[in-house]
Amino acid sequence: MVDLRPVSPAAPPLAGAPIMGQRWADLVFLHWRVPVADVEPLVPRGCAVDTYDGSAWVGLIPFRLLDAGPGRLPGVPWLGSFVEWNVRTYTVDAEGRRDVAFCSLDAQRLGVVLGARAVFALPYAWARMTGSREGDVLRYASRRLWPGPRGASSTATVRLGAPLPPDDPDAGLAEFLTARYGLHTRIAGRLVHVPNTHEPWPLHRAELLGLDDGLLAAAGLHGVADRAPDSVLCSPGVRTRFGAPVPATALPPGTRT
Repeated sequence: MVDLRPVSPAAPPLAGAPIMGQRWADLVFLHWRVPVADVEPLVPRGCAVDTYDGSAWVGLIPFRLLDAGPGRLPGVPWLGSFVEWNVRTYTVDAEGRRDVAFCSLDAQRLGVVLGARAVFALPYAWARMTGSREGDVLRYASRRLWPGPRGASSTATVRLGAPLPPDDPDAGLAEFLTARYGLHTRIAGRLVHVPNTHEPWPLHRAELLGLDDGLLAAAGLHGVADRAPDSVLCSPGVRTRFGAPVPATALPPGTRT
């Protein structure tokens, strides 16, 4: 068994200087409960799938990434602001760190896609994307350009609702799905943890008005988007900073939480 660290809305501070800062805005969190076995082939080798209420969870998250820049410097004009849409699940390493693992990340900027693939070995794809907010309604659309499957697309329309109170019955699940302060990936054949830190998420309930998704299936999660999400949340966003990757100890094959 893995000695899991507690999930907490309060992020730990970075151990060293940040390597990158950025702002995440107008996020939509769509999540589905799925069998652990469906997700295990998609996570970095050496991780276990993190579970809640006995299930794995996969997320489809469109948002606007703004003002990305190196270290503590201001964001890079144009290149540092774009729409991103990721498919993700949740993982644990031998240290008990509870991270995000990305199945895919679609983004507007080809330079960002190439850089993230080369430096962090993340499954970024270049896509034609739009994102807008009109009052309390968020609309996102994406169509993949490179690499394949070319043309994989998604559209989502969501209405922002009231803030999620701390004593809400769904607060525990919401915290599990969003209070993640790092990602797992493999760089040069080794499992690493890339930490980040930000203020607690301001989460809101939300109503899904429309979804036509092919990104989950393109990531290997077939049939998931054929049913309604089990959790729909939104957030106006946070400012975040990333630290340098640190080695993570791999778990033995077949480890489950």
